[in-house]
Amino acid sequence: MGSHLCEHLLRGGKRVAVVDNLDDFYDPGLKCANLEEIKLSGKYDSFIVDIRDRGLLQEVFEKFRPQAMVHLAARAGVRPSLLHPELYVSTNVSGTLNLLELCRDYGVDKFIFGSSSSVYGQANRVPFSEGDSIARPISVYAATKSAGEGLAFTYAHLYNLSVICIRIFTAFGPRQRPDLAICKFAHLIEQGEEIPIFGDGSMSRDYTYVSDLARAFDQALKCNYRFEVFNVGNSRPVRLNYVVQVLEEALGKKARMKYLPPQPGDVAVTYANLDRSRRLLGYEPSVAFEEGIRLFVKWFRKEQKVSA
Repeated sequence: MGSHLCEHLLRGGKRVAVVDNLDDFYDPGLKCANLEEIKLSGKYDSFIVDIRDRGLLQEVFEKFRPQAMVHLAARAGVRPSLLHPELYVSTNVSGTLNLLELCRDYGVDKFIFGSSSSVYGQANRVPFSEGDSIARPISVYAATKSAGEGLAFTYAHLYNLSVICIRIFTAFGPRQRPDLAICKFAHLIEQGEEIPIFGDGSMSRDYTYVSDLARAFDQALKCNYRFEVFNVGNSRPVRLNYVVQVLEEALGKKARMKYLPPQPGDVAVTYANLDRSRRLLGYEPSVAFEEGIRLFVKWFRKEQKVSA
């Protein structure tokens, strides 16, 4: 997500600084490759810094003096958050607080927070609307994102910081994290190995193509709201069994599926109501799920040839 947004901003003539700790949540080599891809769109500043280290972060602010902050740095993933709750809280809550404090200290105008559809929890009503309660998250990851939104609201209220929270609905596309379903399933189908399906395959996700997300964040940077929250999705839940079917068609291979018990922390469905995003953010998804899978597989095939 971050690399695509950087490319989008650089092509629009923005000066960009990238902050990443290049941790081993997944292969750091893939992260470095993403940073190399960004160079094709323009020159940018890069800092290898953990957002939990406020001292090093302050050095970044001193050198770069940002006018706006897009906060996508987080420990990601619902299931891993159940195994490492302290790590998720220290990164996603304390790290977010560090950024907000430095934005206050250095007079940053705008703070765009990458939140998550997981904050809605096991919602009783679909589609999810921004005014729905987020008081009952069902994973540590979701709880940290909800806390991040709360901190961001507090700083908007107290310190005149313009804040927009983007609730991201399942991002996918080229350069996707290898642990996420679409990328993971593509590898398993190619290798003829079984795909683990947790539940009966009816679990649904509202998938958002990465270029749509990049445009949404760019739009948010152009807004001057004191505090707003927007859903960014496709407003179309897709069942897991259908995800596999579309991947099979794009890859030209049949999948072998192994059905397993549902995982703790997973929700049955995510589904974005986009009325507010359309009206106040000017957001409109442009890439349908099937087209997004086709574009993902095109990239996936190219990457396979490079690594062969």
